[in-house]
Amino acid sequence: MDLPEGLDWVRGSPAGRTWLAALPTWLNECAERWSLRVGPPFRQAYASLALPAHLPDGTAAVLKLQYPDEESRYEADALAHWDGDAAIRLLAHDPGRRALLLERCQPGTPLHDLPPDRALDVVIGLLPRLWRPAGAPFTPLAQEAAGWIDRMPRAWERAGRPYERRLLDAALDLLTGLASSQGGQVLVNQDLHAGNILAADALTADRGPWLAIDPKPLTGEREFSVVPIVRGPELGHSPAAVRHRLHRLSTELGLDPERARGWTIGHTLAWSLADDTVFPEKIEVVRWLLDAD
Repeated sequence: MDLPEGLDWVRGSPAGRTWLAALPTWLNECAERWSLRVGPPFRQAYASLALPAHLPDGTAAVLKLQYPDEESRYEADALAHWDGDAAIRLLAHDPGRRALLLERCQPGTPLHDLPPDRALDVVIGLLPRLWRPAGAPFTPLAQEAAGWIDRMPRAWERAGRPYERRLLDAALDLLTGLASSQGGQVLVNQDLHAGNILAADALTADRGPWLAIDPKPLTGEREFSVVPIVRGPELGHSPAAVRHRLHRLSTELGLDPERARGWTIGHTLAWSLADDTVFPEKIEVVRWLLDAD
């Protein structure tokens, strides 16, 4: 199978190689089950195999075979919960194969193709539509934060202490305080960056023209939901750009800016290390927000 380069990391573990070995069979089985005509994979993939597909009636769709990580375990449940409001619609789901059949955003232009402030306008319009009350099966943000707090010191040591101890201490303190003092709980998305919001002009006017894709859902307070947009480099990677996004989103969505800042620091540092990989851009964001005082 011609895999996108972004999935090369999967070959580095036994679990990843097992998943890769099963993909051709699962792909054929899903195509047969849902009577799909499937094209070559989308190249911009990092955590799943996604392929353009057509239903028997010609409807454009996407077949997605997820890598079996925990963060995306409840993606199908989140999409079903939103039911097409501000997010792509789930057409079918095969839990055993972690396979999702999704409607296709067309033209599919990513939000980061817009000028930064116009892109923020879109996010400010989308987020309140995604803030729906939710419970099981979604993992609570407080539970997820406890895992970050537990793992971060060991990951930092294992990676050779790639950033200052003060960043780690600050992130741990913030996460501890924020997790236990949250406001109202809604469905939030750990990965709603500007590459995961796509133009969907071809879908109904009351849902578009922009829809969220690829959620990594949790239940938590609204302030957490701005984290991926604030930290993501897609709309500009500089101290001024990061602080501007935090200010606009917090102000115009009526959020507590200090809580949004704290969640951004904690979550971004937690995601700055993945096994043996260090993500310097994320560490820079943490420094910029901590040094803004």
